[in-house]
Amino acid sequence: MSPRVPVLTYHGVNVAGDDPSTNDHVALAADLLVIDRLGWRIVPLPELVRRCVVRGEAWPDPRALAITFDDGTDFDWRDLDHPVHGWQRSMHGLLADFAGRDDARVVHATSFVVVSREAREHIDRVGLAGKGWWSDDWWREAEAGGRAAIASHSWDHNHDLVAHRMSIVRPTGTFRSIATYDLAEAEIARASAVLRTVAPNPGDRLFAYPYGEANDYLVREYFPRHHQRIGVDAAFGDGARPLAPGDDRWCLPRYVCGRDWSNPDALARILEGRSG
Repeated sequence: MSPRVPVLTYHGVNVAGDDPSTNDHVALAADLLVIDRLGWRIVPLPELVRRCVVRGEAWPDPRALAITFDDGTDFDWRDLDHPVHGWQRSMHGLLADFAGRDDARVVHATSFVVVSREAREHIDRVGLAGKGWWSDDWWREAEAGGRAAIASHSWDHNHDLVAHRMSIVRPTGTFRSIATYDLAEAEIARASAVLRTVAPNPGDRLFAYPYGEANDYLVREYFPRHHQRIGVDAAFGDGARPLAPGDDRWCLPRYVCGRDWSNPDALARILEGRSG
């Protein structure tokens, strides 16, 4: 049987406390130690998709996993002083710390980013700290270092706070309402095209559904018919299980920190239950 590969997802903006259950930075630092202790190895998600999903090959390592970060706030790349919980080491910084000077220790993560600068700036200003912590000036730098990929998390996340900027009226706060060609073009095709201009990299062929929510139209019609034109190879949705042979490439599963595990021991149980 071909190995099944867990894909772990964190949200750098999730800073609500100082322990793994309330702070994804604390969780990632602790989880990396578990991953190392149990003998798992981190692999780049674009390479995993290209090999296992697009080409249909088996990943050779039975203890391989991939790491992703959603939303693409500056917490992914920059150390920031949270107004309530203090200094936070960036998510990619935590990976760099873990790698240290060991060139043999591969660390890599894919940041799924909200592509629209206007949407990010507005949500940051009215819904987050209002400190300009949702920028895109780090995307090229991150990818150039060889340990990060930048992928699409849609144009504006179909977020409630930017509903007034949308030319097509639909329910916001969910991605299930993106169920027509015009809406899919606005949220998915537009985001992919701009991302390839702003930060061309291997990750720009990947997509992750906001809120983890797909629908039949996107999975069974839009992506199968248009993925070559818009340049997307796979889309990640919900589902707390490892990526396995035969999975639908337009709704691939991921584990989400805080939802599917909330402490290092729980992650160890997930990994050991699916290690081969």
